[in-house]
Amino acid sequence: MKKRGILMVVSGPSGAGKGTICKELLENNKNIKLSVSATTRAPREGEVEGVNYYYKTHDEFKKMIDDGDMFEYAERYGNFYGTPKAAIMKDLEEGIDVLLEIEMIGALNVKRMCPDSVLIFVLPPSLEELKKRLTGRGTETEEQIEKRFSMAYEEIQTMKEYDYFIINEEVEKAASEIEEILSAEKNRVSRYSSDIINKFREEYETC
Repeated sequence: MKKRGILMVVSGPSGAGKGTICKELLENNKNIKLSVSATTRAPREGEVEGVNYYYKTHDEFKKMIDDGDMFEYAERYGNFYGTPKAAIMKDLEEGIDVLLEIEMIGALNVKRMCPDSVLIFVLPPSLEELKKRLTGRGTETEEQIEKRFSMAYEEIQTMKEYDYFIINEEVEKAASEIEEILSAEKNRVSRYSSDIINKFREEYETC
């Protein structure tokens, strides 16, 4: 019996370290594929087209929405973020596990469209540590930092919509916990009970 791939959606407050955790997870698991999102925001220093994001103009992004080419999308801080649909669905059908790192609004949209996706929420060790990480980036104004900090608090209040949470105190430990979640989900009865029962029925009838 060929198992379908699992779509893991990782999100959490800005500064919680979800990107670092995902990088660690991908380096240690070559069987997991990262889904590349599209965005209308400008590239940051060191980011690469097709690796970090697909960078689109607002008109290009709107056309993808109108053509039904987006798995999900959301507006955040004046820019759009979204996930091209076709590539993810193809990978899942081929049994490839897909990792999707997106914000909360997009994650909940994915869950509505793909109910068997697995949502994982990344928490910082504390709000004090979160603010320290946001400030340490040195890429945003004080006003922008305060806006992200307030948004982070609001997001934490609604994490009940997720399936799992992890606390990012140590990156290696956090990545390992996601691996454990994936392993458990691959053997969840509700995912494969019909296929397994049919398989053994066919075998039984030929014995």
